[in-house]
Amino acid sequence: MKKVIKKSILMGVMLTTLLSNATNEGSSFIPKKEKDISRTMVTINDVKKGQKLVIKDVNGFVLYKELLKEAGIYTKTFDLTELPDGDYVFELDKDLQIKTIPFSVFSNEVTFDKEKETTIYKPYIRLKDNYIYINKLALNEAPLDVKIYYSGDSNTGYKELIHSETIKNTKSIGKVYKLLKDAPGKYSVELSSDSRTYQESFTL
Repeated sequence: MKKVIKKSILMGVMLTTLLSNATNEGSSFIPKKEKDISRTMVTINDVKKGQKLVIKDVNGFVLYKELLKEAGIYTKTFDLTELPDGDYVFELDKDLQIKTIPFSVFSNEVTFDKEKETTIYKPYIRLKDNYIYINKLALNEAPLDVKIYYSGDSNTGYKELIHSETIKNTKSIGKVYKLLKDAPGKYSVELSSDSRTYQESFTL
């Protein structure tokens, strides 16, 4: 059975890998000190309902999380001086992007480093018929680890790794994986890049 499962997936390369929606998700992240210097007003243009705003510490621990409830311009005032001295980051988690802007707190002073603002492009995963399509922009050429699991019709939680690879040295990733129709069941895709992991599950 294991050999049958292993042969149920074939790898191919997508020739067109453009993610135009990802590059057009731009938002302006604008921190501004209030007259009360202990408070900082954050304004983000062009947000969408359902996007997430988080504050993390240098170890990735989430200190604040908010699910945005309205589209348009987001404005909120934070007292960041209450945080212990150290390095932190604001993250806006969008459909296909994660925009980050780091800041530091030292002796009740908050400093934003706009020059280190980054945009991480999330992978786009979809199933069409018996094909799994994966697209991702990697402008920094960060490697993408791909793992595909098969669990059949089992509800035990057991998953068998049927394909694994690391895609390197490219700024535009596009792959398609063919699943044989005579191997129906549950599949899950796990992608890791930029110290982040993304998962998607499908039933064929």
